[in-house]
Amino acid sequence: MRWLRFIRPGDWLLALLAAVGVAASFPLLWQGGQGERAVIRQEGRIFMEVALIGTQEILVPGPLGMTRIAVEKGRARVFADPGPRQYCVRQGWLARAGEIAICAPNRVSLAIVGKNAPYDSLNY
Repeated sequence: MRWLRFIRPGDWLLALLAAVGVAASFPLLWQGGQGERAVIRQEGRIFMEVALIGTQEILVPGPLGMTRIAVEKGRARVFADPGPRQYCVRQGWLARAGEIAICAPNRVSLAIVGKNAPYDSLNY
């Protein structure tokens, strides 16, 4: 703790300003924008693209059975999947560009795309 005697009031102010700058940058840099379309992939290939404007249910076949995807205005989710752990179902509603739910055992994925996707969640 001997190093504390070398820190001056200006150093504390600079550290505080840096912390505030980092905290303020998170909402600005990590937003993907509102999603416009849902891209459903099966076996790595695009199965269907759906605009997020209406309400519908989509059945996607996979090696384990059917995956049910629900689409509502501005959002989509994996409603049911025959996979054992249900991780993709637990993702819940996806609405922002760049969000994705992957049902790996059934080889089905649901991704939300829009104008302003800052990163690709699969490659990030």
